[in-house]
Amino acid sequence: MVQRREPTARQVRLGVELRRLREAAGLTAAQAAALLGANRAQMSHIELGLTGVSEERVRRLASHYACTDQEYVAALVAMANDRTRGWWEEYRGLLPTSFLDLAELEHYARFQRHVAILHVPGLLQTEDYARAVFSSRLPELTYGELELRVLHRLRRQQITIPYELVIHESALRIRVSDRSACRAQLKRLVEVSEADHITLRVIPLDLDGFATASSTMTYVGGSVAKLDTVVRDAPHGSLFIDSEAQLSVYRTRFRRLEAVSLEPERSRDFIHNLTKEL
Repeated sequence: MVQRREPTARQVRLGVELRRLREAAGLTAAQAAALLGANRAQMSHIELGLTGVSEERVRRLASHYACTDQEYVAALVAMANDRTRGWWEEYRGLLPTSFLDLAELEHYARFQRHVAILHVPGLLQTEDYARAVFSSRLPELTYGELELRVLHRLRRQQITIPYELVIHESALRIRVSDRSACRAQLKRLVEVSEADHITLRVIPLDLDGFATASSTMTYVGGSVAKLDTVVRDAPHGSLFIDSEAQLSVYRTRFRRLEAVSLEPERSRDFIHNLTKEL
């Protein structure tokens, strides 16, 4: 099979999951390769996401690895069979790969949870707000680079899945642009918070119990819980976290923040009052 030059995050994740199953079964890469009539190098390429793997091979490996979670195996098979070429592929070679990987991850998500500390989340940003955020990046972006990022962000905003958001007051008050743009952004948050599938909560500056969160995070639900992913901002793009131990920590962190935040109705009123201050 032809080797991929640049596997997507989803293709890499399939390989990671197959490697985890193999390691849990106590088999070496060479032993697993023998089960497929392949060699160790070919197995390595599969586990790195550099080459595809058929449904039959995924099921054969899962059987030899004694994986009895049929829902999980079916999810892996769906990943192996997927040939989707999403809208984000239009930006390949034009934007950093992490932008495309994030859009792909969101496309397959069952739900999203977000903690915002300094900025309004990208999925809810107005065009002017997004442009201001990208304009602050160093090194500075060219006009073309800036506009591509803004357009890509706006195209990601078709939210149809459950979206839970905890946003700190600091993110609401920091003026990334002028007063008018920030007021428009707050009004946008009030509007979208009315949607049935969006739950927005605010943590006021004077609220106790905020020590459990130190930075922004996005929790993306996979087709099964084992395929969930946490996305963290990193200096050179997004960092994708998918180990079960770390996912458990982030699930707990989100629920603790949710517990100390204002209820949705009070949060909506809180943002509305901030809007009147501008």
